[in-house]
Amino acid sequence: MKILALEKEIDGVDWSKLDEVLKQEALQVYQLQKQGIVREIYFNQNHCAVIILECESATVAKNTLNELPLVKNRLIEFEIMELTPYNGFDRIIEK
Repeated sequence: MKILALEKEIDGVDWSKLDEVLKQEALQVYQLQKQGIVREIYFNQNHCAVIILECESATVAKNTLNELPLVKNRLIEFEIMELTPYNGFDRIIEK
């Protein structure tokens, strides 16, 4: 199942003092990408992560993301959404 995860930063975080935890985060995300769990990752215009994951369920995705150092340290959180195939073309294709 494809999952969309949108990062939400916690207010008041001083990012200038978090180099080590940011390196740990990057390493763990890299490992998840090598495992095929993180399929795509981007930053939006606010420098918040937008991640496409491949997981059994939204619960598995949430549990996986909860193990990331930034989440564990309560610096960010994620909004999780299950993605399903678009079926809107059914409106224009005759059956």
